[in-house]
Amino acid sequence: MSADITIALDAMGGDHGADTVIPAALSTLNNQQDLRLILVGDQRQLEQRLEQAGYANADGRLLIHHASEVVGMDESPTRALRFKKDSSMRVAIDLVKNGSAHACVSAGNTGALMATARYVLKTLTGIDRPAISSAIPNIEGYTEVLDLGANVDCTAEHLFQFAVMGSVLASAVHGLDKPRIGLLNIGEEEIKGNDQVKEAARLLGSSSLNYIGFVEGNDIFKGGVDVVVCDGFVGNVALKTMEGVAKMISHFMRQEFKRTLLTKLAAMIAMPVLNSLRDRIDPRRYNGASLLGLRGIVIKSHGGADALAFENAINVAMVEVRKAVPERIDHLLEALLTERRVD
Repeated sequence: MSADITIALDAMGGDHGADTVIPAALSTLNNQQDLRLILVGDQRQLEQRLEQAGYANADGRLLIHHASEVVGMDESPTRALRFKKDSSMRVAIDLVKNGSAHACVSAGNTGALMATARYVLKTLTGIDRPAISSAIPNIEGYTEVLDLGANVDCTAEHLFQFAVMGSVLASAVHGLDKPRIGLLNIGEEEIKGNDQVKEAARLLGSSSLNYIGFVEGNDIFKGGVDVVVCDGFVGNVALKTMEGVAKMISHFMRQEFKRTLLTKLAAMIAMPVLNSLRDRIDPRRYNGASLLGLRGIVIKSHGGADALAFENAINVAMVEVRKAVPERIDHLLEALLTERRVD
């Protein structure tokens, strides 16, 4: 059976390495018949794990590409880039560079992944810095938020570029014709915010993008905006705050339902609703952050992801390959820059 899409998986990266990647890979192959996966890592170890899993690979859609090194989760990006040239992370990205794979997925060290991907793949013309974007569930659907930590200090031009990339991603992945773009700020009034945000608002307001103005943190979840743009410092704080609040609410709900016999009975009655709610907001189902602005597709999985979460990251990569996200970013940015020069 021929496969239309080939994705390289960093099989050694993340907190759990092959223990997560292999079951995720096998499950994805079972569900996606037009997919080929390349497991990148220690060949002997990977072959042993596949044998233990009883995988026969009769259709040849699962390949192994040996890599002798692993990038540690606390390793500096500079060290990983200079001294780990045969790491599973680097080799997986190299496979995208040389055309052997359409995309790469890794749960490894975020800083090292971004540095390596940028060095190997380079950025698209007109993109100064790649950005990390992820879909956050809201009451209407999803909000793409970027940057989530790659760029702490950003100029107005960087924020404009992030908006372009986020607009393309929302359009491609979520099927939106004109994604609504908002700049994350401390208020919706035009007088609020720092100089970079105000200048970015001017650039976006004079473009043909569907810019709706400043938005606040609660708008990420309320709906009404499809893409929220901010610098990486603010974005990462917002993301970690979301994760913390979700864990706190879950903890409090478990405490309250266990408080008395009556609340335990109430929990049993409410169980179908609670299970449905859990599934809707399960962070594993939204795993897979895009490293946008590169000349290739790289997806970052959460370091502690389980098999279900990592499988979702692979699915994100497949969607971006099918929708040709880098090419679409390139075309839109070129059109907008031409539009700006004409004006």
